[in-house]
Amino acid sequence: MQENRKITVGVTGGVAAYKAVELVRALQTAGLDPHVVMTRAAEQFIQPLTFAAITGHRVITSLWANEGSDNSSEANLNSAIDHIDEAQTTRALVVAPATAHIIARFAHGLADDFLSTLYLATTAPVIVAPAMNVNMWNHPATQANLEILRARGVRIVEPGSGYLACGMVGSGRLVETPAIVDAVLDSLRETTQDLKAETILITAGGTREPIDPVRFVGNRSSGRMGYALAAAAAARGARVILVTAATLPTPPHCEAIPVTTAEQMHDAVLAHLPEATIVIKTAAVADFRPTTIAAQKLKRNGPLTLTLEPTPDIARDVAQHRRPGTLLIAFAAETDPEAALPNARAKLAAKGADALFLNDVSNPAIGFDSPHNAGTWITPHEERTLPLQTKSALATQLLNQIAPLRTHTNIPA
Repeated sequence: MQENRKITVGVTGGVAAYKAVELVRALQTAGLDPHVVMTRAAEQFIQPLTFAAITGHRVITSLWANEGSDNSSEANLNSAIDHIDEAQTTRALVVAPATAHIIARFAHGLADDFLSTLYLATTAPVIVAPAMNVNMWNHPATQANLEILRARGVRIVEPGSGYLACGMVGSGRLVETPAIVDAVLDSLRETTQDLKAETILITAGGTREPIDPVRFVGNRSSGRMGYALAAAAAARGARVILVTAATLPTPPHCEAIPVTTAEQMHDAVLAHLPEATIVIKTAAVADFRPTTIAAQKLKRNGPLTLTLEPTPDIARDVAQHRRPGTLLIAFAAETDPEAALPNARAKLAAKGADALFLNDVSNPAIGFDSPHNAGTWITPHEERTLPLQTKSALATQLLNQIAPLRTHTNIPA
């Protein structure tokens, strides 16, 4: 049915509004049925008739059918509830370009035009593609508003860099159309519940190995990548068991099991392994721990020597004890670009994993605690580069790689 292919495109008042025509065409090429909603400011840059001619649908520009006239209140009432119908029938809302103004309105729940009211009324996936001046993009208020939207599950397709309409150079250009279309298609895949039959066991965060009651051996892993994967997997219908050494808020519909040390994580993973159909090991697990833990805080009385011993190898034990057909996905954080791929290939083979994601944590743009990531997806049969993107977007890309691997295995129910 055509309604099941319906996508609502929100166009706001920026110079990049004309690019929304290309987006509408691209969505149609992808087999979707775009309907357009425009803000009043958007009409200063492009006429609604353009979108109406391309889509064959009425373009909505106001909450009121007869704004500025004395026509019937009944028509206005019908128009005023159109946002409810639009919210219930669309499969996704994509706003491109999204100005700093509409981002702020979305973040703070302000709803006095059709687009902002539609945003509050819909339960469909929301994709926002910002476009604005570089200083507006970098302003703390804009970045704070974007974080609010991300926390609420809105997919942000971040702008590109280059020459801007204002004459400045920097971030703020509307991203290229294919990236927006990909984000829409990824969101639709999430709503297909293609992982509904799966139980996915995910590890996240950096473990801490105590030296004494106040000090520990640890690392700078934030756990963001694991949490992004957990949220994305749950959105696609999976039962998610998150064994975490991080302290981030638990994603919706996920079962969180907090741990601190590598041994605790090892025991929790093996305890839940019989339930899992997919295991994704994103955690940065300490390779070594002190052989003894001081009962009292160590005093600074001179040099200190720590004797370390290996921690349990979680990936190896999962590979050995998993049920036939259970997938094991490993992560490898490397710091030497030249040795990264050979090291990752060796780890894939040594751990007995089905696939591995490699990233270079020496790069500050994608290192620990960064909201972005990039890397290489590696299986015994292929290597695929996944470009720089938010960890939420990358989580979707990784699940898109993992899901077909499950369809090619036979696993007991």
